[in-house]
Amino acid sequence: MTIKRGKFITVEGGEGAGKSSNLAFIRDLLEQSGIEVVFTREPGGTALGEDIRDLLLGHKHTGMASDTELMLMFAARAEHLARLILPALNQGKWVLCDRFTDASYAYQGGGRGIDMERIRHLETWVQQGIAPDLTLLLDLPVQTGLDRAGLRSEPDRFEVEQNAFFERVRATYLEIAERDQHRVRIIDAGVSLSQVQKQIERAITEFIQVQGNLND
Repeated sequence: MTIKRGKFITVEGGEGAGKSSNLAFIRDLLEQSGIEVVFTREPGGTALGEDIRDLLLGHKHTGMASDTELMLMFAARAEHLARLILPALNQGKWVLCDRFTDASYAYQGGGRGIDMERIRHLETWVQQGIAPDLTLLLDLPVQTGLDRAGLRSEPDRFEVEQNAFFERVRATYLEIAERDQHRVRIIDAGVSLSQVQKQIERAITEFIQVQGNLND
């Protein structure tokens, strides 16, 4: 019996967009539909990836070069794909991931100003055509997100950046969504949690239905 390849769903968004609570909500929606879900995150997802995450988000290397940051992101991603994402998809499981390559374009490309073509080269080399089937972009005004994020724990190495950095991140995310409307669904994250989750439920339900129709 041939196992049907699983689907790859990612959730993206700037600071304070509410990814953590909404990722749990998405996972519950998928599992209630009888789908086996592997939940993971970037950077991270593997033992090596989590070590790299500590380097990237911690304050030990605050002067890290932008190119170093980008390549560490893709090093963690290469391990993540090889050790967790691809094996799970090949076993027919669905993978739900907190951030993926869109974040590299937004944060390292938009935020840091690295040439997008260089990021594309790394994406082609590392991912070999593997990309999310659905991406939910939790979007809200930068200042609103930063105000929310300020109520949480101590900021990481990215969260201490200035507003202009996050405005560039948001603009890049929205450019990606405009360019890839088939894959990316924009979720208005500036409204109440219940309203956000209604949007998410609609997007996930539609996606599951489409997959079911394709299997008929």
